[in-house]
Amino acid sequence: MKARVFVTLKREVLDPQGKAVCNSLKSLGFNRVEDVRVGKVIEITLAGDSREKTGSEVQEMCRKLLSNPVIEDFRFELLD
Repeated sequence: MKARVFVTLKREVLDPQGKAVCNSLKSLGFNRVEDVRVGKVIEITLAGDSREKTGSEVQEMCRKLLSNPVIEDFRFELLD
């Protein structure tokens, strides 16, 4: 089973990388862009087929290592 984890900065945290991308897109003529937030995607392959156990493990991984709960949010999806 695979898990795809999405980690993003919380809305109240400044995102200088997102601002730089936003400004660059506007300078390239993409004038409808209003805001950009940059995050990361992590794909994990896990043994086993229990969705409940896998979901619990991935959530624990996110809390302990993959995200910083002070400044980041996470969500994940499980893929068969």
